[in-house]
Amino acid sequence: MPHVRIFGRGHRAKSATAPAHFNPHNASYKITTLPYTIHVPQVTVAEQLTLPSKPILIGIAGCSGSGKTTLAHELAHQLEATLFPLDLYYRDLSHFPLDTRDKRNFDHPDSLESELFVAHIRDLARGLTIQRPIYDFATHSRVPGAFDSVAPAKFVLVEGILALHYPELHPLFDFSVYVDAPNEICLKRRIYRDMRERGRTKASVIAQFEATARPMADLYVVPSQHRATMVVAGTENLDWSIEQILRELNTRKLLS
Repeated sequence: MPHVRIFGRGHRAKSATAPAHFNPHNASYKITTLPYTIHVPQVTVAEQLTLPSKPILIGIAGCSGSGKTTLAHELAHQLEATLFPLDLYYRDLSHFPLDTRDKRNFDHPDSLESELFVAHIRDLARGLTIQRPIYDFATHSRVPGAFDSVAPAKFVLVEGILALHYPELHPLFDFSVYVDAPNEICLKRRIYRDMRERGRTKASVIAQFEATARPMADLYVVPSQHRATMVVAGTENLDWSIEQILRELNTRKLLS
């Protein structure tokens, strides 16, 4: 008769003799050993091949306007990944007067609700679906009672200027990328983005860049690049940057 190993809660593994009618291809079987009876679930080879694996988490950081978001979107497309922008976790400023909200420092680490996004990223890393808040950039507030359900794919891309800053995220990343670009390029791209997507004026974008974006980048964003697995230039051809990243992921056997 074949032998199996039995694990009971709070017990060491025991050997038991399977009954004569034991069939390893059954979904489950029943083994009786004194002093108790235990049901042991069985997993077929086919089921083992389809069991969910831990998602691969990739952090993508860089200064505002460096090109990290464009790169993240293209990489997410190539990998069929779940995209997780940290920008959606800005703290709700609805309790401040509307005409004062844009004076806040949105480039400081405290401007993001890190407690929430760290918890959500940990859940995604465990294969769980999260309820992500919806942020209105025009009013600097969250949409009350509105959420997006986000489920992890094989790859989860965490993108944001401070993605490599928070120590709580470092052990969660399997791979990380820092996108580097000069300040002049970053400012031009930021003006274009914020006017088109966030309802900002050119003057307000420039003022914010000089007052907070550049100083905060020097303090918190640029120093985080030493934590990246690799650095790519935000001024290079996008396809070339993606190719470099995919090659490195393949070298590290993260694409298999």
